[in-house]
Amino acid sequence: MIIVYTTFPDWKSAEDTIKKLLEEKLIACANLREHKAFYWWEGRLEEGNEVGALLKTKVELWKSVRERLKELHPYRVPAIIRIDVDNVNAEYLNWLLEVLR
Repeated sequence: MIIVYTTFPDWKSAEDTIKKLLEEKLIACANLREHKAFYWWEGRLEEGNEVGALLKTKVELWKSVRERLKELHPYRVPAIIRIDVDNVNAEYLNWLLEVLR
């Protein structure tokens, strides 16, 4: 299992993208949270609200998820970060693997 972390500029783009990934069976589920972001962009310090997304999937789908996110993402330079999960309860992992068959 892996978690893919990314951010979106608003709820609509986050929800639209997540629903497509779910429909395509690239992810089993996602958690969305709004947060304040601070970052450098084109030489200036920026801040604003973003929606952070934790996408749960299996390692075999990493490349497909990454490429599909690049296609769907509204940002020119999106953060698409893979987090390897070393430990997860068996019941959850079994559910995830069943969903993604």
